[in-house]
Amino acid sequence: MRFVIQRVLESEVKVDGESLGKIGKGFMVLIGVSNDDTKEVADKMVKKMLGLRIFEDEQGKTNLSLDAVGGELLLISQFTLYANCKRGNRPSFIEAGAPDMASEMYEYIIEKCKEQVEVVERGRFGADMKVSLINDGPFTIVLDSETL
Repeated sequence: MRFVIQRVLESEVKVDGESLGKIGKGFMVLIGVSNDDTKEVADKMVKKMLGLRIFEDEQGKTNLSLDAVGGELLLISQFTLYANCKRGNRPSFIEAGAPDMASEMYEYIIEKCKEQVEVVERGRFGADMKVSLINDGPFTIVLDSETL
């Protein structure tokens, strides 16, 4: 499982011009699921993400978590995080989770986040989404379950 976490001042996702989710200060997270991922892996990833202390405290040090700043979440599914570009110039996506399983994992992650975060917005699994954001910093972190 892979999360690309971007600390944002605001972010929004649209499908066909319709806004599906919009947040203020918080994390916009791109979520990639592989065929090997489980709910236990998702639990570990969500715990790590929500525990990240990457917001500035009064002294300007990155020392505060999402919860400490009342941050919001925008969760976007993105199978292309499992693109394999080793051979040729056309990426292969065979490492990405099968759509039914990946969709189930994405929904599970959303529900787990809702248990701990007041505002959790989302994209639409499998849709052609347009994501906009103002990256704060910029501050971007990649979490990969294989390295946690």
